[in-house]
Amino acid sequence: MQFRFLEYFIALAEERHFARAAARCHVTQPTLSAGIANLETRLGKRLVQRDRRFVGLTAEGEAILSHARRLVAGHDEMRLAVDAAGSLRGEMRLGCIPAAMPYVGRFMGALASAFPDLRVAIRQLTSDHIVRGLAGFELDAGLTYLDAEPAGGMIATPLYSERYCLAVHPGSLLAAADEVTLAQAVREPLCLLHQGMQNRRILDAHLARLKVQATPVATADSYIALLSIVARGGLNSIVTDSHADFIAPATGVRLIPISDLPESNRVGLLVGALEPMPPVARAALTVAHGLTIA
Repeated sequence: MQFRFLEYFIALAEERHFARAAARCHVTQPTLSAGIANLETRLGKRLVQRDRRFVGLTAEGEAILSHARRLVAGHDEMRLAVDAAGSLRGEMRLGCIPAAMPYVGRFMGALASAFPDLRVAIRQLTSDHIVRGLAGFELDAGLTYLDAEPAGGMIATPLYSERYCLAVHPGSLLAAADEVTLAQAVREPLCLLHQGMQNRRILDAHLARLKVQATPVATADSYIALLSIVARGGLNSIVTDSHADFIAPATGVRLIPISDLPESNRVGLLVGALEPMPPVARAALTVAHGLTIA
């Protein structure tokens, strides 16, 4: 079986569109369709529902998708292992939660120094998408939270800790405060991450523990969006201190410690606990260990 047919199938399953899948695989749409038809003939099963366009995967298609990903990942790992005898080449697929995006630069700097020929594709994802991506061989490594939702079958390396702060706009009544309580923080209109984000779930657990209720005016899946709303939209937000270095003084936004949230959230690197470990995952782990020691 030719691996490129499996790659066509995976691309179509993820893109859910023949033209986009073909573009991703750098082939024409007829070539992609013919490759998937060849795969179906070899397996003796219909894998894709078609009606002039992509409709979905058949039950058989869904059943083999994870196996196809595993086979393609193993093939790529074999090629990388050969390359690693010289200089590690190829692409690292790195998932990153929004809160950890400011740390990506430091991680990339260390990675480029240690493995200059390695390319990196960074995707902003939620923590549960990162775990599923690692388990499904769609990602090689992830920067995510380590405490609240531990994942089995993973190797975790702590990198740093973050703390919650109240981000206040210049006109806020709390703009001059040195610290606030969580109850004070929710008295003015807020924008928060949406409840599908792990950072928000951790915050909601603190709110429940302290019997404080927060009803945000706006929600988003990006810290950049929240800080933009604070700077220009007249709302406050509860964020972590991870973006502190990226808040321009001219915006007037201040990060104020929340006195009754002393706990910190650990952020670190996750890779799958595979034996043998793929070269790219091992490279990510090596870099993370160096950053931890530093």
